[in-house]
Amino acid sequence: MAEKTDAPEFAKPGQPPVQAWPLILETPGWKDYRLLDMGEGQKLERYGRYTIVRPEPQAMGSRRLKNTVWDRANAVFSGDTDEEGPGRWKYSGNVSETWPMTYGPVTYNGRFMSFRHVGVFPEQAAHWDWVNSRIRAERKKNSEKPLKILNLFGYTGMASLLPATEGAQVTHVDASKKAIGYARENQTLSGLEDLPIRWICEDASKFVAREVRRGNTYDGIILDPPKYGRGPKGEVWDIYTSLPGMLKDLQLLLSKDALFMILTAYAIRSSFVSIHELMAETLSKQGGRLESGELVIREEDGSRALSTSLFSRWSSR
Repeated sequence: MAEKTDAPEFAKPGQPPVQAWPLILETPGWKDYRLLDMGEGQKLERYGRYTIVRPEPQAMGSRRLKNTVWDRANAVFSGDTDEEGPGRWKYSGNVSETWPMTYGPVTYNGRFMSFRHVGVFPEQAAHWDWVNSRIRAERKKNSEKPLKILNLFGYTGMASLLPATEGAQVTHVDASKKAIGYARENQTLSGLEDLPIRWICEDASKFVAREVRRGNTYDGIILDPPKYGRGPKGEVWDIYTSLPGMLKDLQLLLSKDALFMILTAYAIRSSFVSIHELMAETLSKQGGRLESGELVIREEDGSRALSTSLFSRWSSR
């Protein structure tokens, strides 16, 4: 769908949002993260002081760096190639279980986890920067008004800590006590214990439904759900069947002056068009702008890009 050049950038409240797709958001990396190479179903990355090899089905081309470079990796993940599949790490030399890295004002721990994750999703940096720029712009207009942000499926807290450094009041929800612990650990590492963040360990769907009943609202909503998962009491999350109902509730949680809502989806057998249309249906009278596409990471030398996830994000202005 091509955008008309004479179309308004944002629709008025009560109207369908202006729609724009495809949009490709690139992350080139930063001091503590680089995509070094990819190919043959794997990717070679640098996280802080460690280089890591992990399975990557999207890396279908050829490696460009020599095998000797890949062979010097500090850790290699093997096992199930599914995004949420279990496996094991093989280490070379003396490797710590955790190690510190930074992004802007936030210090966070890298951590070798059983599902090939390492405590941060670097492609999300495109959303982190966008959210913080929106918060800064709004606070310049009215520094007295507190902005309330809801971060669902918050994992280790980067999308909660960064908005909080800009003065937002953040509610962070995750069903995993362990993930909440890691997020609070990152808050302490960053010296940001005084920031107004509520850490809530609960099933996300139940939390959202309760907030609707209470009449609470938020100025920004971030959700980064897994394809499949379970809540702390065995509640089942399936993105295909659970997401539509949650989005209907989330629309009710948007304040009258809401700034944004961001949805990211990983490892699902769908096009970004599917989640775009779902968001468009949910926000059909919200006005603003809805843009959707893919998050990609650019290799260190800038030559190739790796697609990592789908996204759809709405902004009011």
